[in-house]
Amino acid sequence: MSILFSQFLSKNNEIRPQEADFTEVLSTIALKPKKLYFYGKLPENQLENGCKKTRVRPKTLAVVGTRKPTKYGEEVAYNLAYAAARRGAVVVSGLAYGIDSIAHRAALDAGGVTVAVLGTPIDNIYPKAHYRLAEEIVEKGGAVLSELAPGAEFFPKTSFLQRNRLISGLSDVVVIPEAAERSGSLNTAAHALEQGREVFAVPGDITRPLSKGCNRLISQGAIPYLEPADVLDLLFPVPVQKKRMVQEALIGDNDGETAILAKLRAGIQQGEAILTETGLVPAVFNQHITMLEIKGRVRALGCNRWALK
Repeated sequence: MSILFSQFLSKNNEIRPQEADFTEVLSTIALKPKKLYFYGKLPENQLENGCKKTRVRPKTLAVVGTRKPTKYGEEVAYNLAYAAARRGAVVVSGLAYGIDSIAHRAALDAGGVTVAVLGTPIDNIYPKAHYRLAEEIVEKGGAVLSELAPGAEFFPKTSFLQRNRLISGLSDVVVIPEAAERSGSLNTAAHALEQGREVFAVPGDITRPLSKGCNRLISQGAIPYLEPADVLDLLFPVPVQKKRMVQEALIGDNDGETAILAKLRAGIQQGEAILTETGLVPAVFNQHITMLEIKGRVRALGCNRWALK
């Protein structure tokens, strides 16, 4: 018996959607699930702006896409999920290969909370290769969720598509970094639109198969995704005065520092990419990035990867 399944049996984690803050929203969708089964801890309502009297549901972002992403899709998905989790959003995805697992991993790396929604019975972690990822999601305060009871019969051709309505239903915003024209991610987007959620798609080269789904969504009204701020500003609206303060915080002590900070505003970046796009010579770039790190403005993530602090 698996460690996760043993935990499930010991805690009897079986609920109706309306019995938990995080899943109550699923009571309002079409084809609402009768019961939910989960490992771990479902996110709880949070104090709003430190107010002890007002508790609100945490902002929730779904990141889904192709199982075989390009490097472009991987980077977009990771940067967005990382930035959202750092900001306090719960990242939801489907534990699948590719974009889904990258989104979960980014949220964990950011020290955030992520929820995986299975298309299989709760005692059947799929794919098996992501069993350890599922354990880590639970260990770090998140949850693995399914509407299918232990040992339940399921049909892959329909169960995963039915699962998609739960991913979108749990989320405030759905973002698709990469998807082919017949991707299951487009099914998630369709559910999201039906449920009144905001849908973003990442535009791509029209000749690339894995951009066709996203480009098609944009032509049908999805919002083009260009940088994490597009989504974060929607999830976490900032008053005009505070927004001005944030913009000022991205101003360095000289033009070189300001250029680097502006580049990092979009998320985690490789040093080579910053160097190329800012036009700084290597010696000057190294001097500026070192000073920004000393000043506590940026942080090194290893392998010449950088992020705002």
